[in-house]
Amino acid sequence: MSKLAKLEFLALDITGKNYLSWVLDAEIRLDTKGLGKTIKEGNQETTQDTAKLDPLILWKNLRDRYDHQRTVILPKARYKFQDFKSVSEYNSAMFRITSQLTLCGEKITDEEMSEKAFSTFHASNMLLQQQYRERGFKKYCDLISCLLVAEQNNQLLMKNHETRPT
Repeated sequence: MSKLAKLEFLALDITGKNYLSWVLDAEIRLDTKGLGKTIKEGNQETTQDTAKLDPLILWKNLRDRYDHQRTVILPKARYKFQDFKSVSEYNSAMFRITSQLTLCGEKITDEEMSEKAFSTFHASNMLLQQQYRERGFKKYCDLISCLLVAEQNNQLLMKNHETRPT
């Protein structure tokens, strides 16, 4: 029985739905084999490297066929966040969307994530939003940690109020 080669990363789906993650995996794998430059325009790689495969032609053909996903996913990933039931639900959506944006080549900073969080506060919580903003969180994770603690405290307060109404 012949040896089967172990897959080094997931194969590209024929529909192209995993194209963006496949591109990232393929680039990483080619880089580890010292062939990363072979898929770049104007590469000066040796004929020995390009004889292993003609990666630039393959790369361009795949990009022409599937790169439209970038234009499909990017607008969806940038949509205005809806009201979420909890901070953790919002946080999960934030990381899902930032992952999609990252796959599309967008660089998302902590400041942008924090600003998006501030902009999604309900109008009735404008004072709270301003107070959180004034605390000057440098990292998004610090802001979310603070919001999670506040949410837990509010839930506890409401639970206590329901058990002993005034």
